[in-house]
Amino acid sequence: MISKNLIKKYNVAAPRYTSYPTVPYWEPELWNKESWLDSVRKSYMESSADGISIYIHLPFCENLCTYCGCTTRITKNHKVEEPYILAVIKEWQMYCDVLGCKPRIREMHLGGGTPTFFSPENLEKLIKGIFEYAEVVEGSDFSFEAHPANTTTAHLQMLYNYGFRRVSIGVQTFDPAVQEIINRKQTIEQVEHVTSQARAIGYTSVNFDLIYGLPLQNLASVEDTFNKVIRFMPDRIAYYSYAHVPWIKPGQRRFTEKDLPEDEEKRALYERGRELVQQAGYYDVGMDHFALKSDSLYIASQTNRLHRNFMGYTHQYTKLSIGLGISSISDSWYAFAQNVKLVETYLKNIAEGSFPLVKGHILTEEDLVVRRYILDIMCKGVTPFNSRQPLFDEIMSRLIPLKEDGLIQFEEDQLVVTEKGRSFLRNICMCFDQRLWRNKPESQIFSMAV
Repeated sequence: MISKNLIKKYNVAAPRYTSYPTVPYWEPELWNKESWLDSVRKSYMESSADGISIYIHLPFCENLCTYCGCTTRITKNHKVEEPYILAVIKEWQMYCDVLGCKPRIREMHLGGGTPTFFSPENLEKLIKGIFEYAEVVEGSDFSFEAHPANTTTAHLQMLYNYGFRRVSIGVQTFDPAVQEIINRKQTIEQVEHVTSQARAIGYTSVNFDLIYGLPLQNLASVEDTFNKVIRFMPDRIAYYSYAHVPWIKPGQRRFTEKDLPEDEEKRALYERGRELVQQAGYYDVGMDHFALKSDSLYIASQTNRLHRNFMGYTHQYTKLSIGLGISSISDSWYAFAQNVKLVETYLKNIAEGSFPLVKGHILTEEDLVVRRYILDIMCKGVTPFNSRQPLFDEIMSRLIPLKEDGLIQFEEDQLVVTEKGRSFLRNICMCFDQRLWRNKPESQIFSMAV
């Protein structure tokens, strides 16, 4: 059990490090669309044999889940589906034109929003449109996020027919009081139906998304949720910290900080969930992720192939990731680019034949060094680090307190995250974050680390 003093000391605002530099520290004034597209060409030329990753953001939801930090559009009007899908296909065609070929796809993920807001027929139109201008790499990994209240057998079967083998089910919590205050309602029967149907069809990996730190959540509700989850034995469990950022997401103002478990109370929720899944046979994989030994994420963690990108943890690496749809972020390794966040602006840009990009960042040589450090820590728990390496003195001065607290140790010219330190990966990565330390924010822009 982590001591209360450590929890208090390290519970500071910290990035989640799905990228480096983090989005608030991008330098859009040094970036433009032409430089971005040049980096896309360069990245694909260097890695075309390996294939690329595609993330497709499908933003529509019928109801607002008030805990959600994603870019969404709330509507019950399903006429929005087809125009949006046609725009995403056209955006993909524009990237194919830039590359001058049919790119090879290794990884694809449908996120949201609620991908299963879309009808199976419209999702099929989307996937067909992507595949018309692409080739699929052998051993590809296709996945999608499923809301248990509206995911049908037809959704599951259609996506399976096009190569999808992993489904991520947004459970979050089974506590009725918590479901009520966050406006996220689904029954255990609905979760069971989606899980059993996916397995019967042939999906090889079922993930449950769960959250700790939600309003009104307590130890009893976490224990009840995990006891129910373990009955289904999903292949993976993602147990995320609730990010309270009401200054960004006004929907979170439905409740106040008084409703939220904080500091050691919140940490206790995580520790109890972690204890229950480990007792059930799951293994700690990266930050907030647990997997059975048979799952590809666990296997990747044991063979040093675990990777982290804007989609989270993945068992394979691609140099180039293309984000399609509103708010999506693309990564060429050398640069980042983000799409506009408004549906209307996105549709207008695409109709005009213009890439719907709003900002980006060109990575410097220093960025690339720091990025590798942070990826190593997040994915392997170890990174080469000695006095001969770049930025050593500056970073080492920030690491000393963490070493004294037993979160890290140094072995044979390497920094190694200890078992205790695995609970503070975000804090460890912060020590390497040169841009954050050189320009500390005057107000809170990240969620709390604990």
